[in-house]
Amino acid sequence: MARVAFKMTLYKGFEEEYLKRHDTIWPELEQLLKQTGISDYSIFLDESTNSLFGVLKAEDPKALDNLPAQPVMQKWWAYMKDIMETNDDNSPISIPLKEVFYLP
Repeated sequence: MARVAFKMTLYKGFEEEYLKRHDTIWPELEQLLKQTGISDYSIFLDESTNSLFGVLKAEDPKALDNLPAQPVMQKWWAYMKDIMETNDDNSPISIPLKEVFYLP
């Protein structure tokens, strides 16, 4: 099981909206993530910079490469694009983070 971490940026003033949307995450999106082998998925907010820090476990990290082609993933990105920095395809600008320390 691999751990994957990344950061994204939330637009200022949309902190509560981001929480609201994730509190009511779509069941079909949750199912897709679990079917892809994702577990222990958390997103943290640095309120001083509006940086989002995501960390998850993936059975097969290469399987994550298939998520952008999934219609529900594309729909979620379109739903979220108004409150966070995104690419032209509506996917969040996501910067992979290198692990430098781990205490099992």
